[in-house]
Amino acid sequence: MAELRRQGTAARQDTAAAAQERGHDMGTRTGGRTDGAETAAEVVRRAPGGLPLLGHVMPLLRDRLAFIRQLRAYGPAVRVTFGPKKMTVINSPEMIHEMLTVKSGQFTKGLLFEKLKLFGKDALPVAEGKPHLVRRRLVQPKFHREKIAGYVDTMRETVEPAVGAWGEGETLDLKTEMQLMTQGVVMAALFSSRPERLPALNILHSVDAVFMAALRRALLPVPLLERLPTRRNRQVEESSRVMRQAVAEIIEEHRADPGAYDDVVSLLLGERDEDGEPLAEDDILSEVTGVLAAGSETTAVVMAWMFHELGRNPALERRLHEEVDSVLAGERITFDHIPRLAFTRMCVNETLRMYSPGWLVTRQATSDVRLGGIELPAGTDVIWSPYALHRDPAVYPDPDRFDPGRWSPERPQPPKNAFIPFGAGKRMCMGDAFAVTEATVIAAVIASRWRLRPTAGEDVRPVGEITVHPSSLHMVAEARGPVAGRRAA
Repeated sequence: MAELRRQGTAARQDTAAAAQERGHDMGTRTGGRTDGAETAAEVVRRAPGGLPLLGHVMPLLRDRLAFIRQLRAYGPAVRVTFGPKKMTVINSPEMIHEMLTVKSGQFTKGLLFEKLKLFGKDALPVAEGKPHLVRRRLVQPKFHREKIAGYVDTMRETVEPAVGAWGEGETLDLKTEMQLMTQGVVMAALFSSRPERLPALNILHSVDAVFMAALRRALLPVPLLERLPTRRNRQVEESSRVMRQAVAEIIEEHRADPGAYDDVVSLLLGERDEDGEPLAEDDILSEVTGVLAAGSETTAVVMAWMFHELGRNPALERRLHEEVDSVLAGERITFDHIPRLAFTRMCVNETLRMYSPGWLVTRQATSDVRLGGIELPAGTDVIWSPYALHRDPAVYPDPDRFDPGRWSPERPQPPKNAFIPFGAGKRMCMGDAFAVTEATVIAAVIASRWRLRPTAGEDVRPVGEITVHPSSLHMVAEARGPVAGRRAA
């Protein structure tokens, strides 16, 4: 990191002529349109370390997360290349906020989300323009506050059996356990479906495979390779088929007994377009698949990381246990308990900061646009990183330390636009309240029953996949009271 800072200082000392030449190479303007301002646009510099033809592929492959964090040394915006693909990385919180809010209409969701259309071309998480607006307005009522309150019982009833099936001294693959739990919550609350463990694992592995394919294709965009009948491409096609087949079965159950359901699937089945026609079968399938994938992954990795950090910080773990014991007082968690679990929420926020699921988010400029002091020509591919933003030492002192107390109201809070784990603006994740409530329920249910201990010798590192995954995370379950039972063989 020190070496990269040194290189960053050297880069800033380049002559103005050399900087202008690099800006011209990128297509970034040093003059031209300034949205009424008289000052010339700033130059976006190229990050050092790129190789001919490959660009910055090698440092990206070595450590994606370290690479994206190191780019903050080069100012509010910096240019990188991956093979033939040129991208502009936006580091400034103010510029990110401007892009996501007041100037969001001048950007599409970009390359990563284009590749995520493997889940469905017009599914809400990846839709653009009018389809996005129509679907968001349709589905959003299912995430209103009064609905969230009603989901808490479903969340608890989904999580308790999973947690109760752990055995004293059992070594858990914590990421998988959390993924199964959060996937189960989404399916039960939004689709009225409760698959058994093996079918749920099949769905989970299929979602993971499609997510990984989307990320690879976004970082190394060579469309021809996506169409070749390679083993990897065949695996992606099979994973997509398994996932969509599982969703199709849920839809058929709803069709067979439409009066029995009041959830996202029944909402989609009852929707009519401008001509009074029902939504196309593929549209419904894509929407349900997209919600399932998006809703399962992010909360799971956050919860895995949270218990990893608590396992390394016994004093914080004790404080969590004390709060849960005091607030719940032996009762099952309900929505009324949620606001009183203040430290639990602080732990969730701190995990969202340190391990923000989105390490890489893309946008693409649809017209010439000015962000802060830079000009982005139409067609510019843009990257921003919540993970890097949330670990910026200029905003968060000692950013690599897990410190839930930084969210205490007695301490200074970060600027609002510097903590955006769910995005901002019209594309802000509408499931933010659902996810935070779900995380609080999971934390309380686990903490009321178990201590989770680290396994000796395991090297747990953050890895930038579609979310920030732990490289490997196994923890030992230690009961705080009588063991509720063991998982059936």
